Amino acid sequence: MDNGFIEVEVVYALPQQQIIKSVQLSVGMTVQEAINLSGLTDAFPQLCKDPLNVGVFAKSCELDHVLNDGDRVEIYRPLIHDPKEARRLRAKK
Repeated sequence: MDNGFIEVEVVYALPQQQIIKSVQLSVGMTVQEAINLSGLTDAFPQLCKDPLNVGVFAKSCELDHVLNDGDRVEIYRPLIHDPKEARRLRAKK
């Protein structure tokens, strides 16, 4: 975009649902600000818990990461099982 604004997508996926919100931000705004403006924290109160795991285009980042036009902010759910432990259990079987 121009005029000091950028557009990003904020994405949150549940097992049966994927939510994608387009958000217009001022240049220099952060991942946290994009999440707040997306309205996802209102729809999913569990996203207000700390720490929130996030990334931009599948690369982990901090909430204070400054966004660029066209970025895709991804909010990650906590792991249900430790992947290493799950492999160990499968190997025992």
